[in-house]
Amino acid sequence: MPLSATRTLVLMPVAIALNIALGSTVQQALKLPIYLDSLGTVVTGVLAGPLAGLATGALTDLIWAYVLPQPLGAPTAGPFAITAAVIGLLAGLWGRLGVFRSRPSLDPRMLVAAAGAAVLAALVVFYTFSRAYPNPRGFALSEVAFALVIAAFAVLAGWALFARRDGGAVLALAAGFVTGLVSGLVSAPIAAYVFGGVTGFGGDALIAAFRATGATLYQATLAQGLISDPMDKMLTCLLAFLVLAALPRRLVARFPNGERLVQPAS
Repeated sequence: MPLSATRTLVLMPVAIALNIALGSTVQQALKLPIYLDSLGTVVTGVLAGPLAGLATGALTDLIWAYVLPQPLGAPTAGPFAITAAVIGLLAGLWGRLGVFRSRPSLDPRMLVAAAGAAVLAALVVFYTFSRAYPNPRGFALSEVAFALVIAAFAVLAGWALFARRDGGAVLALAAGFVTGLVSGLVSAPIAAYVFGGVTGFGGDALIAAFRATGATLYQATLAQGLISDPMDKMLTCLLAFLVLAALPRRLVARFPNGERLVQPAS
């Protein structure tokens, strides 16, 4: 077996454990309107390619639903293995394209691109928070936790975009936005027709709110996905980008997509 394949097989269970640990905390404990259950999937896909990302994403949800006992287990996660697989597949594609490669630059055009990415991220965050918490209650645990997540996202994005002036962060945020739109579209029919809009996670409140305004079940689940997923995947892809940028170049280069992540931009 090639060494790169061995490294991928070692990485995958670590990534699956990370997905479940973060997802359980964010979705089951805090009931936030985001997920954070695909960081390991994205890192694996970017490093090791589409098939490794697909397998990591699908196995995460299958193990989470059908192997782990309560309270760690999430019985409704199983059918969403399809969405998780698509996320891993896209992450592998972004890795193949070199999207997550660090690109520090002092070019003034970098600041323009960074400003555009910052505006997009701010709009997505504002829209997500305003729809998830239309009537803030002040110090509810979910609201405070979500506000802290938003603050951390802002700090990390600001540092990567303006302190580092890294074009790779711009591309990672863009990749996250696209991935979020795709995963929202894929998840909506699963949430609607398999679970009737009740999955036991933080997004259920959003679905109920849309239903109360007269939306059909599918319209409500689609709206929830298109609110929650873009922010979630932008944050996830930014975190994955920063993790990969911090790893030793020699280690990254040993994975199947490694050379595409460490080569300088042409």
